[in-house]
Amino acid sequence: MSTPHRHVRAWAPAALVLAMATSVAACGPATTGADSARDGVSASATPSTPPVRFTVTPAEASTDVRLDAPVTVAVTRGQLEQVDVTAPDGSVLQGALDAAGTTWSSTGPLSASTSYTVHAVATDTAGERVVHDTTLTTLTPVATAFPAVAPLGGSTVGVGMPVIVTLDEPVADDRRDEVERNLHVTTQPQAVEGSWSWQSDTKVEFRPREYWPAQTAVHLDLDLGNVEVAPGVWGTTRDIDFTVGSAVVSTVDLDAHTLTVTRDGEVLRTIPVTAGQTGHGGRYITRSGTKVIMSLEESRQMDAETTGVSPDDPEYYNVAVKYAMRLTNSGEFLHAAPWSVASQGSANVSHGCTGMSTQDARWMFENSKVGDVVVFTGSDRGMEDGNGFSVWNESWEEWTAGSALT
Repeated sequence: MSTPHRHVRAWAPAALVLAMATSVAACGPATTGADSARDGVSASATPSTPPVRFTVTPAEASTDVRLDAPVTVAVTRGQLEQVDVTAPDGSVLQGALDAAGTTWSSTGPLSASTSYTVHAVATDTAGERVVHDTTLTTLTPVATAFPAVAPLGGSTVGVGMPVIVTLDEPVADDRRDEVERNLHVTTQPQAVEGSWSWQSDTKVEFRPREYWPAQTAVHLDLDLGNVEVAPGVWGTTRDIDFTVGSAVVSTVDLDAHTLTVTRDGEVLRTIPVTAGQTGHGGRYITRSGTKVIMSLEESRQMDAETTGVSPDDPEYYNVAVKYAMRLTNSGEFLHAAPWSVASQGSANVSHGCTGMSTQDARWMFENSKVGDVVVFTGSDRGMEDGNGFSVWNESWEEWTAGSALT
């Protein structure tokens, strides 16, 4: 009988110790999935399952994130299943997962002054799903540079029309290359060789190597939303589509006093004209060179004072003209000039414009569009850079020298 009694006395303390250990474990702090998510470690990890670790870049809970900073979510000891980076309006930042399935990188632009939620789901080596959530907030720009564009979206233009982008904030010299790198011109049905060229710290223009092919669809993508154009100043994104219509190219022979109009290589009409007179220090001589129609106005009041001619000057004029087609910033137009019909085709008597009969001017007006080319020959006075759409007066080498990427 004594042997069983000794066995009971030996077992009882061991049972008591086990019960106490269980009680202590039950009263201790519990580890939850939320705790593990905060640490970027898999909540399902066991001693035999290495924990998933998340790394979010820029650093989690960052503020003042740059708009050109790519967002990445990476995991070790696991595979990513899902990553959503979402703005308050519900829009989702575009991104892609790498081939290994361990790193997601953003491909779309970040918006300014926006708090993004980052939601990532991964699978650990045991096949358990792990969730990780955090936030990122982008910076607020000091200023925003908005790009105005010519031609207008949806318009049909001539083969000489340049693309003109004018920003309302200056671009720093060392940022021109990055700005230009994010201005994209694509064409259909065929690719067109062309180049951007900087005209100032706010204006950059694009022209093809040769005139645009007729009937070309042009798409302009101004992908400047994540480009810092100057310290603290960020761009904005725009898309523009326009069409190049028929190839209307005219030639004005200042010696012969004629305007010859061609469309797609076919001569449509030869019109007698008068152009700028000689004398007066040469200030009224019509410029030779390649000009582009900038605007069409059925009626325009022409006041010589706007070109620097005083009202007390004998050459002063202030007259309404019909069918005015602007060619230069300095005031050269094609227009109706019924008062000079006797000189049209035989003498140059104007103050620099190219005048023709009202009938011919109306026909010209109805058969022209912004961007059509008018080439002038016969005078020693040349076109100045920037005096209208003057891009065709530079050689291709001169034009491309103005690119920040060459």
